[in-house]
Amino acid sequence: MTHPAKKPDLLRDNELIYGRLLTVDEPHLIQRYNKALVAFGLNPTRLNSFQIDRTGFSPEVADECGDYDYLDPNEVNRRFIVLTPSQIDLPVVHTAFSNTSQLMFEFMSKNQRAIDALTIKDVIYGEIEDSVPKVDDIEDLLSINQVEFRVLSAEDVLGKAAELGKLVDRLKQEPDAWRDNAMLERMVELAKVCGDIRENALVPDQVIFRHNAYWTSHFGGLYVFVDPDMTTVISDPAAPGFRRSRPWQVSYLSIKDADKVFKFLAATGRIELPRASWIEASGYLEHRAEMVVRALIRDTEPNRNLTDVDKVWLQTWIHGHTDLITRDGNFPFLNAAKREIAQYGHLKIEEVFPQQRFLVIRAKPDHPDAWLTNQLISDFVPQDFVSRYVFNKPGFYRDYDGFSDAWRSHVVDVLKTTYLKDKAAFRTRLYGLTD
Repeated sequence: MTHPAKKPDLLRDNELIYGRLLTVDEPHLIQRYNKALVAFGLNPTRLNSFQIDRTGFSPEVADECGDYDYLDPNEVNRRFIVLTPSQIDLPVVHTAFSNTSQLMFEFMSKNQRAIDALTIKDVIYGEIEDSVPKVDDIEDLLSINQVEFRVLSAEDVLGKAAELGKLVDRLKQEPDAWRDNAMLERMVELAKVCGDIRENALVPDQVIFRHNAYWTSHFGGLYVFVDPDMTTVISDPAAPGFRRSRPWQVSYLSIKDADKVFKFLAATGRIELPRASWIEASGYLEHRAEMVVRALIRDTEPNRNLTDVDKVWLQTWIHGHTDLITRDGNFPFLNAAKREIAQYGHLKIEEVFPQQRFLVIRAKPDHPDAWLTNQLISDFVPQDFVSRYVFNKPGFYRDYDGFSDAWRSHVVDVLKTTYLKDKAAFRTRLYGLTD
């Protein structure tokens, strides 16, 4: 798996990686975090300040211990550390499964009262347990239907709350229990740790959650989409178990087969086909065309300084490189698509080359798999580094590794002046998504 923490500081300085994390610098919180690390069999951190994401992953702690998978051993059964309920509002910046963020959000929101009460005095930690200890082939991934949050706390507040609950029940049910001084003393001792358990819901109510559609970094990147009558796996055919695991209930598509992947997305209602109703207001084709041209500039002049590039300069460059533009074909295609949609209100998608279809579609915004679908689409349009950054950060960081310094600066400038200025508005205009 790509480890984005190893990237140059340009991304960090512009909050394009590890942005919006929570700073942990209070000694009692660092102490609690260390208790969780020790419980995992890890060394405590010596840092006086570090940042964490929703799961408790810290890039600084990862740097310190030299292991970006310190909360993700074998990239399955993800560990988590919760110091504060406010972690629910943070992103997840390092994970092998795209749905870790959603699962963590569901766990924290469904058990909000317990988390609020527990984190006043303790750190919550544990594992998101799958049914497999290690992923060796696709069958291992397909066998994960649900996950269970195994929740622990450093001071064993959870265990003590359960013990206190049993003693309270005994006191209510056994007429002479109130004469047992040792038991009453134990209850007072436990109450000092747990508080009044009639008021504080200290035990999480829901710890089992469905494991639905997702992307995983295993086997070079693999998608799993779940429909009522069929599960679909999209990956490199070289992935172990491809077309061999549960063929009666799993459909396998090669990520290299643009035609079949497109037909699957269209048939299952996951995409919006190019129609005037959304194309014209969104500026989607104009955005794609600009990304296509910028990628051609990168390929022909990788070290060019593009700091002050504007639309006029881009137009001049296009006129000066008509042979290259024609040979690539994507820019002329997008212009022709724009004209056809303006004239007829839609594009005859069946007449478009399979690979180019991905230039003119987007995920259906109200579909539960919209983000995942947009991530998959971005794999077919690597030229659009903005879409890659928005929906496919693992792919973006992998691409970024291969960029020249000049192109890295350009990419950061474009993201700052487009997406980062107002993320929600940008996602709404271009992709129809409302958070």
